[in-house]
Amino acid sequence: MSTATKSPQSLEALLQNVGNPVNLLRNSRIGAYVYPVVPAEYSNWRDEQRAWREGCVLFDQSHHMVNVYIEGPDAVKLVSHLGSNSFANFPLDRAKQFAPCSYGGHVIGDGILFHLEQNKLVFVGRAPAASWIEFQAETAGYNVKTTKDDRSPSNPRGQAVVRSCYRYQIQGPNAWRVIEKLNGGPIAEIKFFNMGAIHIEGRKVRALRHGMAGAPGLEVWGPYGEREEIRAAIVEAGKEFGLVQVGARAYATNTLESGWIPSPLPAVYTGEKMKAYRQWLPAASYEGTGSLGGSFYSNNIEDYYMTPYELGYGSFVKFDHDFIGREALEKMAGQPQRKKVTFAWNSDDVITALRSLFDAGDIYKYIDIPLSNYASASYDKILKGGKTVGLSMFAGYSYNERSMLSLGVVEPNIETGTEVTLVWGEEGGGSQKTTVERHKQIEIRATVSPVPYSKVVRETYHEGWRTHQR
Repeated sequence: MSTATKSPQSLEALLQNVGNPVNLLRNSRIGAYVYPVVPAEYSNWRDEQRAWREGCVLFDQSHHMVNVYIEGPDAVKLVSHLGSNSFANFPLDRAKQFAPCSYGGHVIGDGILFHLEQNKLVFVGRAPAASWIEFQAETAGYNVKTTKDDRSPSNPRGQAVVRSCYRYQIQGPNAWRVIEKLNGGPIAEIKFFNMGAIHIEGRKVRALRHGMAGAPGLEVWGPYGEREEIRAAIVEAGKEFGLVQVGARAYATNTLESGWIPSPLPAVYTGEKMKAYRQWLPAASYEGTGSLGGSFYSNNIEDYYMTPYELGYGSFVKFDHDFIGREALEKMAGQPQRKKVTFAWNSDDVITALRSLFDAGDIYKYIDIPLSNYASASYDKILKGGKTVGLSMFAGYSYNERSMLSLGVVEPNIETGTEVTLVWGEEGGGSQKTTVERHKQIEIRATVSPVPYSKVVRETYHEGWRTHQR
């Protein structure tokens, strides 16, 4: 059962009308992806980036993600059937990365599952995986109820924004000192991706041991009405430890250093087995309105799909249970796979692109900083010897590394340290997306580099999907 409200037209009907989904998505008029409600900057994005490497930061994650609460005797059974990772050991007060796949073994979306109580979970992440959970809960005969708390609107139009909970992260080298001050002393050890509790302003607050910035930290959450009281307490406790609040401009760029690809295209647009889902999804859904951008162009939408192995989740795939996509993934498992990497862009070439804004003649696609994506899902060609050998999928600038970086995938024979060419900008002067001005493409040299790119994260982050390559 679900609380979702359906649109009069389905995604399937929309696709039947428009024909090729590639053209629909490449010319979407949705505009830029906005991290809502949170101020763009609290100080300036350079100092905010520097703080997660050198001091301590407060990330406000209360608004840009969907919460789907899953309650009922079949709650774990449902997510186990959707997840390629094992649920053989998923006790209470544990969290788990969750990246459900289509029947063809391609990723629909991802996020985090929290095992809150007996028969009660919450998924926290972007819309594609959230909707897939809702659909399965509603149609597949599971004894569960789902309640969706959608992300905050990009433009609230003066209306009050209300969520089911606030969600903050305290991260960085000084994070634990802030946490212990908030708690009034040391707290019982919480293992990585396990949940516990701390005390803030006399309240017992649930917490997840995390490490998003490469050092031990906590994610805390509670009733939305308490958000300002809790925020104020964290800010006050962090003053002596240099705590910095991070705004929307800097927030998403953290992943460039730590290695998570946030928004691959959801693999839902093709396949007879996925048709019922497309008929359930509204035309106005993320999948029907999202945008596709970049220099990589194919008429076949499936060329944009990604597998768990390509996104760095290969070590999580376990064939100890039945799940959607298992048969396809078993066939892939023994085959060479594209691998997730970081691309470090050549500074001179980046400057050439930016300088075109001030010179007469051709103007190259604008490179916005610190976050340079201009579509919901970005796919730029990576060339070697004139041949496409990979894709760049999430780009921005790191003040800590003094470099433009992007995350993506390359063919298995492309080694770390290889110089490749990234084609920046769209063909034919650009698509009809509102984020795309008329421009000329430019080739930017890039060096294939490790994931995570940050040496600090590589050497200190908990072993897992950010650090493990197949």
